[in-house]
Amino acid sequence: MSFAILATERLAPQVTRFRVSAPRVARSHRAGQFVIVRVEANGERIPLTVSEADADAGWIELIVQAVGHTTSVMAGLGAGDELPDVVGPLGRPTDVEAYGTVAVVGGGVGTAIAYPAAVALAAEGNDVVAIIGARTKELVILEDEMRQVAGQVIVTTDDGTRGRHGFVTDALADLITERTIDRVIAVGPIPMMRGVAEATRPHAIPTVVSLNPIMVDGTGMCGGCRVSVGGETRFACVDGPEFDAHQVDFAVLAQRNRAYRAFEKGEVDRSKAARPVLDDCRLATSTMEEPVKEPTA
Repeated sequence: MSFAILATERLAPQVTRFRVSAPRVARSHRAGQFVIVRVEANGERIPLTVSEADADAGWIELIVQAVGHTTSVMAGLGAGDELPDVVGPLGRPTDVEAYGTVAVVGGGVGTAIAYPAAVALAAEGNDVVAIIGARTKELVILEDEMRQVAGQVIVTTDDGTRGRHGFVTDALADLITERTIDRVIAVGPIPMMRGVAEATRPHAIPTVVSLNPIMVDGTGMCGGCRVSVGGETRFACVDGPEFDAHQVDFAVLAQRNRAYRAFEKGEVDRSKAARPVLDDCRLATSTMEEPVKEPTA
């Protein structure tokens, strides 16, 4: 069985939204869950969060940043192409209840994961405040979609070309002083999520982060996605991907994600050599730690 790509849309440089026919996943998925996708028949498996789904029409949407060989190959696909495997939904869904006012924070392509959480929380009657950030205005994604579900949307860019000049963590810190925030959900590069955790810790605001460690099978068998939470080992694919931000050992997470950096760069170089059309794809980061000076993209 293969999974047809129904449509694609470029959201930002290196970032593409795919609408994929996957009726079973569309019927059963909940916010926060992901799928394991294989782009080439004998290729690697990559985890991708479902950003939106239509159970009646039988499609799901996946937002992909071209950062390595497989995602670069996927970036070259279009409507009518097919994916060999889409397995899921996997992982635990977002805990959704009536919390009150919830800040949903997305950094860079992490906004694609934060968005379905915002939708689910708003549907439960929460007052959602969305804070979305990127390095520059061209990299801001899903702003219009966020405005449809959030009562307030704050956009930040590292260079000040759109919205507030600065990081999402700065905007969150100010928000906490301006109004009561009952819960925070953050998704993005490791330094950004760590910064969010430190911003909310003194105020004892329950804070959840969605982790994207190295992952192979998505069922807990390989152990590649293990993370340290509260001093204990957890597996992001079956115990997460969402965890208490104040319990996550971000230093260990960053160290593990850096382990395959040289290999990933080699795969990108191989992809460029094999597919010149993808020469503009850069090694950006979904599986690797961003420089601390750029925590929002």
